[in-house]
Amino acid sequence: MTALARHVLAEYYGCDPAILDDPDFLRPIIEEAVRAAGAEVIKTSLHQFKPQGVSGVVILAESHLAVHTWPEHGFAAVEIFTCGTEPEPEAGHRYLLEQLKPAYHTVRALERGDMDTIERINSGQAAAG
Repeated sequence: MTALARHVLAEYYGCDPAILDDPDFLRPIIEEAVRAAGAEVIKTSLHQFKPQGVSGVVILAESHLAVHTWPEHGFAAVEIFTCGTEPEPEAGHRYLLEQLKPAYHTVRALERGDMDTIERINSGQAAAG
């Protein structure tokens, strides 16, 4: 399948709660993960929740990275969505593994925007479900 974009969904368990609750510490980590993926940072916005937790997004020239943390559980959920074939969201995930040092993680990679389906729909043919 030729796709318009790739979407990596990662969950990190057993991370240091202090790191997950510090937006000033997380900002350079997630921005460097974007660069490790070969993407370009446009803008970063992080929000500190009370009593704990951080959510944020990095807008990329190629799409986005989003992070949501639950320090009280040592857990972070991250998605890296990149358009085109050049950025490698998996490389951004590997960088986050090195920095967040989870005890356990899961990751799923999805291709988004199937070009065969897009071309079939745009040519007036019905899509196969």
